[in-house]
Amino acid sequence: MPTTTRERIVAAAVEMTTSSGWAAVTMSRLAEASGVSRQTVYNEVGSKPALAETMVLEELARFLQVVERAFDAEPDDLARAIERAVTDVLTYARANPLLHAVVSATHGADTELLPLLTTNAGSLLGTAKDVVSARVAPYAPGIDAEHLDPAIDMVVRVVLSHVMQPSGSPEQTGADIAWLASQVLAGGGRRA
Repeated sequence: MPTTTRERIVAAAVEMTTSSGWAAVTMSRLAEASGVSRQTVYNEVGSKPALAETMVLEELARFLQVVERAFDAEPDDLARAIERAVTDVLTYARANPLLHAVVSATHGADTELLPLLTTNAGSLLGTAKDVVSARVAPYAPGIDAEHLDPAIDMVVRVVLSHVMQPSGSPEQTGADIAWLASQVLAGGGRRA
């Protein structure tokens, strides 16, 4: 349950986006829904693009909590941890109303959120890669440090691709990505 003014405003923006689309989100409507003035909305969340980024990054934090729990559940097997993380993230994504609202947007102002997950996803990717890197390190994968970062980048980007456009069940995709990752992380990723 949102407790701060900022949390109430962001929650109202998420609710409006999932029920009516991003174009329906206005600072005036947010103020009304949150029981504050329009100026307070601006003071708390800044511009509409800043609000969009906040919404996406807060949702990313929830996705990364799913990743953290999956790695915690598989402390002795990196491939199983990756498989569980991917499966759980894709399962969570399937039922995520904000993600569906962003991905299904097809025109106008509703499409303003999509670049935050695709072409302008730098902060999202960086944050996700940092979390995955920190979680992979204790497993001491058999790959040299020079190649570990690109391997993690590959896994994160492939998972994000499947979040945006699933091509199979979360379980099968999780198994497939875990297999690929285990091949690379075992040291098979040396350059010629």
